[in-house]
Amino acid sequence: MWSPNSYSYSRKGEQKCLEQTERRNGRISILGLWQPDKSFKYALACGSFKSESYIKFIDWIAELAGATFRTTGRMTVVVQDNGSLHKSNLTRQQWQRWQAQGLFLFFLPPYCSEMNRIEEQWHQLKTHEIAGRMFEDEYDLALAIMDGMEARSIQGGYTLERFKFNST
Repeated sequence: MWSPNSYSYSRKGEQKCLEQTERRNGRISILGLWQPDKSFKYALACGSFKSESYIKFIDWIAELAGATFRTTGRMTVVVQDNGSLHKSNLTRQQWQRWQAQGLFLFFLPPYCSEMNRIEEQWHQLKTHEIAGRMFEDEYDLALAIMDGMEARSIQGGYTLERFKFNST
């Protein structure tokens, strides 16, 4: 739960020193779909995303794609890398259903993360919105990520929507 502290100031002759928390085992993962200059949809999870949670997130996107398909006749294309949860057996079983809803998954070539434009957004979030900060727990980190995402959406002029697991 420590973000990189790549840049800071200290007094001349003194070593840079940051207070550290005792815990360092929490992790927040983020999934996102970014349509430049238009919208950003994302979800957060404590720990890593599993196929089941990824499927819930993409089901939400497929519902939105279905509405677009019914009203405009246009399919929604999601560009993604070859992450294991993107291509797990459980996920592959959903592909046909999602396509019938108007959602098409396009995979980048393997080992080409530089082609995935959302990586730029994650880099900016880490570098500018949460860099040099430490968090007591996953909750505080998640709040900082949500605040950072909000700031980035205002700066980028796009809408922002967070998918909430198990919400009613």
